[in-house]
Amino acid sequence: MENKTRCAWCEKDDLYRNYHDNEWGKPVYDDKTIFEFLILETFQAGLSWYTVLSKRENFRKAFDNFDLIKIANYSEEKMNKLAQNPGIIRNKLKIKATITNAQAFLKVQKEFGTFSKYIWGFVDGKPIDNQPKNLSEVKATTPISDALSKDLKKRGFKFVGSTVVYAHMQATGMVNDHVIDCWTRNKNYE
Repeated sequence: MENKTRCAWCEKDDLYRNYHDNEWGKPVYDDKTIFEFLILETFQAGLSWYTVLSKRENFRKAFDNFDLIKIANYSEEKMNKLAQNPGIIRNKLKIKATITNAQAFLKVQKEFGTFSKYIWGFVDGKPIDNQPKNLSEVKATTPISDALSKDLKKRGFKFVGSTVVYAHMQATGMVNDHVIDCWTRNKNYE
């Protein structure tokens, strides 16, 4: 592997490095991918991102490749089956929140045309570049993540506190929190 300067958080192993180099911070406008990240961030609440990332393929299989319509219509039986699936995080409240969030996501799509249009509206449609010099300058929340979190909760979303929302904004490139000397910082925004 090439010796490249990266954000220090991703140097744990190849799984993290690959995610960092190819996905984290890259602007996402596709509703399906935005939904996937939102659900994964929901499951991450209170846990490490590494735990979720290492189970990502299991989540895709268990949640019908993040098909919004299917998830919005999951039955009690399906919820119970998911709660028994050892390949995912078996938190019943987060599983229920996934269904609730799919239903709320569909309502936002109906109102705005796309969820992307709604969520990117909080940053005027373009990424915010924070230009952190090191990880200590990267915040866990911002006034924008506070406002977005509040609005999502008002719309019925669950497990969308400001920290979860800000992590989602980072993951989907709404903010660029790659440290200044990270090789991917400008690559993702070209």
